[in-house]
Amino acid sequence: MTDILSKHIGNFTLGNVFSAAISLVICLIAVKVIMIIVNRAVNKLPIEKTLHKFTVSVVKAILYFISFLIVAESLGIDVTSLIAVFSLAGLAVSLSVQNSLSNLASGIMMLITKPFSVGDYIEAGGISGTVSEINFIYTKMLTPDNKIIFVPNSDVASSKITNYSAEPLRRVDINITASYDAPIEKVKAALLSAVKDCYVFCEDPAPFINVMSYQSSSIEYVIRAWCRNADYWTGYFRLLENVKKEFDLNGIEMTYDHLNVHMIKD
Repeated sequence: MTDILSKHIGNFTLGNVFSAAISLVICLIAVKVIMIIVNRAVNKLPIEKTLHKFTVSVVKAILYFISFLIVAESLGIDVTSLIAVFSLAGLAVSLSVQNSLSNLASGIMMLITKPFSVGDYIEAGGISGTVSEINFIYTKMLTPDNKIIFVPNSDVASSKITNYSAEPLRRVDINITASYDAPIEKVKAALLSAVKDCYVFCEDPAPFINVMSYQSSSIEYVIRAWCRNADYWTGYFRLLENVKKEFDLNGIEMTYDHLNVHMIKD
């Protein structure tokens, strides 16, 4: 039996091949069992599906690499040399794709921290739009004028991120000027009526209307009214229209910059 196992097949003995085959079977079974455990554990974590798949893929790749080293050692191959070769190859690849690796790292961090989700309207990396996809290299955004923009994750992660969809309610802020001749209470009543005529605004929190500042030729008023996030622009534009209508109904002058020229005759 010993003579049979000592027979050479190329550079390997039959014993090495037999040992490697057993190691391979054991490693494949171990990988399958470990992956079942990993899948169950990852499924319980509150993470995005993209990150879930990535985590599972990385763990599987690591397990297969370890299995490869175990089988190679069973064949009598110097594993230390293999690791050194893979390390040098990995360093060369990482240097050549460092920008992509930066985007990858940023994508993983965003999937973990969750500053926004698919469907949120955000402003990041100098771009405003609705997030339609988050992958490991780019964040795909749909702009209001229906353009698809792929923003590198490193640009998104390194910039200030404003998420307009994070909360169910959003506040509409509008500043309006009126003449000094119009009584303050009359203007405030007209502005409140303009808000109430917009069906999208909430009663709780109640709308806020007050004097903002006294300017050179007008009084500036501020309107702050709350609405559902999806109704923001509807409320914003409707309120602007209603303010003009209410001012006209109540005889309130909406001031604007103008120039009076006085002609002096000789």
